[in-house]
Amino acid sequence: MIRNYLKIAWRNLIKNKGITFINTAGLSLGICCFILIALFVTDEISYDRFHEKADQIYRINSDILFGGTQMNMAVSSDPMGATLKKDYPEVEEYTRIYASEGSRLIRKGTELIEEFSVAYVDSTFFNVFTFPALKGNPKTALQAPNTVVLSEKAAIKYFGNVDNAIGETLETNSNGKTLYKVMAVIEDMPKNSHFRLDFLFSMENVDYGFGNYLSHNFHTYVVLKEGTNYKEFNTHFREIVAKYLLPQVSQYMEVKTIEDIEAAGNKIEYSLIPLKDIHLHSSRSIELSANGSIKYVYIFSAVALFILLIACTNFMNLTTARSSGRAKEVGIRKVLGTEKKSLVLQFLSESTLIVVLAHSIAIIFVFLSLDWFNNISGKEISIKALLQPQFLVFLILLPFIVGPLAGIYPAFFLSKFQPITVLKGNLSKGGNKNNLRNFLVIFQFTTSIVLIIGTIVVYQQLKHIQTTDVGFDKDQVLIVDNANLSDETRKSLKSEIEQFPEVKSASFAGYIPVSKSARSDTTFSTEIVATTENGFNMQYWRTDYDYIKTMGMELIAGRNFSRSFGTDSTAIILNEKAVALTGFKDPIGKKLYKTTDTKEKIIYTIIGVVKNFNFESLRHDVGPLSLRLGDNNWRTAYRFNTSDVESFISKIRNKYETTSSELAFTYSFLDDSFLDMYQQEKRIGTIALIFTVLAVIIAALGLFGLATYIAEQRTKEIGIRKVLGASTAIIVKILSRDFIKLIVFAFCIATPIAWWFMSSWLRDFAFRIQLNWWVFALTGIITLLVAIITLSFQTIKAAIANPIKSLKTE
Repeated sequence: MIRNYLKIAWRNLIKNKGITFINTAGLSLGICCFILIALFVTDEISYDRFHEKADQIYRINSDILFGGTQMNMAVSSDPMGATLKKDYPEVEEYTRIYASEGSRLIRKGTELIEEFSVAYVDSTFFNVFTFPALKGNPKTALQAPNTVVLSEKAAIKYFGNVDNAIGETLETNSNGKTLYKVMAVIEDMPKNSHFRLDFLFSMENVDYGFGNYLSHNFHTYVVLKEGTNYKEFNTHFREIVAKYLLPQVSQYMEVKTIEDIEAAGNKIEYSLIPLKDIHLHSSRSIELSANGSIKYVYIFSAVALFILLIACTNFMNLTTARSSGRAKEVGIRKVLGTEKKSLVLQFLSESTLIVVLAHSIAIIFVFLSLDWFNNISGKEISIKALLQPQFLVFLILLPFIVGPLAGIYPAFFLSKFQPITVLKGNLSKGGNKNNLRNFLVIFQFTTSIVLIIGTIVVYQQLKHIQTTDVGFDKDQVLIVDNANLSDETRKSLKSEIEQFPEVKSASFAGYIPVSKSARSDTTFSTEIVATTENGFNMQYWRTDYDYIKTMGMELIAGRNFSRSFGTDSTAIILNEKAVALTGFKDPIGKKLYKTTDTKEKIIYTIIGVVKNFNFESLRHDVGPLSLRLGDNNWRTAYRFNTSDVESFISKIRNKYETTSSELAFTYSFLDDSFLDMYQQEKRIGTIALIFTVLAVIIAALGLFGLATYIAEQRTKEIGIRKVLGASTAIIVKILSRDFIKLIVFAFCIATPIAWWFMSSWLRDFAFRIQLNWWVFALTGIITLLVAIITLSFQTIKAAIANPIKSLKTE
């Protein structure tokens, strides 16, 4: 029986090649998009789930509001983990990651290579996280100073193979020469980990003033005992603040209780976030790597589903539109005794056969496009992901889900035709009207219009990010790393390169106005005795005399640092936001006070005010910031003025390599570093554009198929109208107007939906575009043009056909 169903289904598909091609093409594209997005979503939700204790591991987050400055950080103080383990039996273990240095210079033969996947970790690191060992025992490897655990990739890179690495020494040259003994080698950390490190140095080598509860520089993870409710555990942090933090806070200002802090509108709060939630639910400052967003998972899941539904809708539309062509077939089958159940199975067999064919083609498309998709999405999904047991089951079941989904309505629609009615030729009584078909066309184009509007808005926001005034001139600034050079060499190089005709100015720039640059939050007060009322936090950057000029910042009051003023060692320049926090109407000459760890008071004199500039992502408002003279010479910034950038870089490279032949010359451009903060949005925009185009193509394919069939059905009508004098334009209008009405209706539905979604998305940015009416108008015009062009192929062809051919049988 099944064999017979499939044989008849195949014959019907071959008989109607045009409709079969459109259905197969649309379903192939839809299924391909669905699988690619499913791979993307599956990868996103898989982060950090491979650890044995994944359900028990949590990171400590810090939320501090002081003096109007809000800090939401992924780090906490260095004693926090040990304190929790000591005071609360629910905590089984803790570990810390210290990655504030960002990179290390590591020697390979005569060459120094800058490595960025580096961090210091506690010896308990491998008691918390599960990273299989290839050689050595990681759980005991980092108990002594000057020890290191390498990833397999790092071991091969520096020692040739894993076996050779154990017992060897690794030389680092950041902040002086240090030798580390390789104690263990682990497998490369999985791609779906929220941190990926190749060099794990012993925490015993960190030169840090441990024991300070107020300095937040460590990513701290704890393992809670099974069954512990982490949300209830969060209530203990208030006890930690009262017992350990307040005594240290009181050294800097007059404060006795948490209530004193909160009464002034401030807060110090800590909380746990589950390890498995970090990648999709955390976008705090000082994350170990750029995380994803659960919003995009939801959005792309919806897009995948809607694209698949658009493709299924095409099948429903075209199948029901062809109902008159198969009405007599159904009537004859029923007269000969075929049951309705058998007819339903017959039509479902046809739909499933088309879906299986489309599914096979889609799999080929996925194989061919996976590298390209990885490139635009920033993923590293391999073909092996398709062969994972869970995903393989999904791939096998997909056509048997989509087939009935696409074919269930046409099957029941066609199978319920009344044989007497349809055999008399009165199809209108034997079938349904076009309400469902109209609804499906509206659904297709509503979805397409929402996607088009969303894509335009994303690209508008990205353009706004690139062109908005961020308060400094990010163009034509070269940032050169010189961390391994002595102070004397750095100053000499800077002085020599400043003489190049292409260089307008140069500055030591350890602090640069982009995310993940060096940061230092410090508490100041407007009076000698600091209180919760007069104290506030702000960024505290050490700069030189030429920093403001080189960065293209604007002084709006007072003056810059000057070598002519010996007192500038205690001078300070504030941004506008910091001035607002002080409450000074005329800040020039006013004093700010800072208490050191030794309770010494440092008095700073405000000499200038710099215009607000965005030193973080445009997702955030500008925070308070101060500049003072100090050492920050691990990077040098050169503002240049030349169109021959390659030649300019070559000159600087030669100068650096002449000075230090073993040091790899590394550089970046400030504008590139600025745009790197928005890689996620750029990728999302590109993916959205591609899938929007595909959704529109699929919808247009369906519209083309419908127009073809309707034109065929109305051939005699067109012939009669032409004989009676109707022009080609009038006939085209008659054939197109019903479809155009549906698309206009779809636009009216899609506009408020798109406005709501994109308004919600834009709220993530402190600096954002306004949703303009022309975006919606442009989308409407684009959609109408696509529809008109799609319809015109068949409507014009039908309108110019010779009426004699269509009427000769009458």
